[in-house]
Amino acid sequence: MRNHIKLGVFGFGCVGQGLYDVLNRTHGIKAEIVKICVKNRNKTRRLPEDVFTYDKDELLNNPDINVIVELIDDADAAFEIVSTALRNRKAVVTANKKMIAEHFEELFQLQQEYGVPLLYEGACCASIPIIRNLEEYYDNDLLNSVEGIFNGSTNYILTKIFRENLNFATALKEAQEKGFAESDPRLDVEGFDPKFKLSIVLTHAFGIFIKPKDIFHYGIQNLSEFDIRYAREKGYKIKLVASCRKIEDKIYAAVLPKFVRPDDKLYNVDLEYNGITIESIFSEDQFFAGKGAGSYPTGSAVLSDISALTYGYKYEYKKYFQENSLALDNNFAIDVFVRYKQGEILPAEDFITVKEKYSSAKDSYLIGSISLASLAKADWLRRDDVNIILLPEAIPQEIQVLEQIGVLV
Repeated sequence: MRNHIKLGVFGFGCVGQGLYDVLNRTHGIKAEIVKICVKNRNKTRRLPEDVFTYDKDELLNNPDINVIVELIDDADAAFEIVSTALRNRKAVVTANKKMIAEHFEELFQLQQEYGVPLLYEGACCASIPIIRNLEEYYDNDLLNSVEGIFNGSTNYILTKIFRENLNFATALKEAQEKGFAESDPRLDVEGFDPKFKLSIVLTHAFGIFIKPKDIFHYGIQNLSEFDIRYAREKGYKIKLVASCRKIEDKIYAAVLPKFVRPDDKLYNVDLEYNGITIESIFSEDQFFAGKGAGSYPTGSAVLSDISALTYGYKYEYKKYFQENSLALDNNFAIDVFVRYKQGEILPAEDFITVKEKYSSAKDSYLIGSISLASLAKADWLRRDDVNIILLPEAIPQEIQVLEQIGVLV
């Protein structure tokens, strides 16, 4: 890669404008924006008209542009842009987690075939350099798990609910106004966004490509006053937690709300911040925290990737090329709190064990153990009156192991 980078940027929304600002305030990187491609011809923008184009080929086929920066929110259009750029042997930087997660293996093959790098630190946890650390610091470490708050929008919403007693709708509106929430808020609150990020993290942590559709996820969309009151009575907060864990030759991966105790490192990760705990055999537990949403945090992560290109950096996917037989498995039992409408009955056969039950005039709940496989096909979990939250001490256990020790009969 040449020391002086000429950029073709797709998109000038929240992240695009953040990149423009941090690039122009940073003097150590020899990079300039040649052209910015946008879609909406009628939108008023703060840069001169001649900076923009509406023709993607002005960037993709311009021999003077050696790096394409993709920052749009349309995953299908983003994939077309990125794959074309790689085939044109242009390096690419992107922050589009959905596009990467859904086409990850194909994008990996394009990098290998055309010999150009694709960097995407900004796609996972914004200002926290989690991908670079997994690639470089933990490349030969034996990882046990990666767990944390991967979504700044939901964390902002939950913080406002617990700290200021805001209702869900008001907290979501605030998050959108501050530019933390996606254009489609369901991607955040229903857990899709952290699932896409978890899919990417899985490859760099354990060397396996997992499609997002195969990862179980459940968001905070059904959070109720009852759930919040229960958490407060126990001294908990609720966080939306993405988690992956290696157990023997199997991988557990899921996104779920979780009750978090004050002694948990995630307890004090509030507002738009993300927090990640990495557990390994050699270096044990390490904790990372930083802003996980917003124009400047994500823009600075994109700029960090651009800077890395000036010295020829690329992901080596070291864990992938190490021989392993790891595979995703849903036959793990997890301990959960399930709140449901009073009078409704949840199928007892779906649960491995039920440790506690409670009923009131309006709401009921049970605490028990259930497998991810059962959750994935449970019709009752799709009801509006149901919510599920991981218990604070919940650690996935193999169903087979539980059978061997006599927990299951």
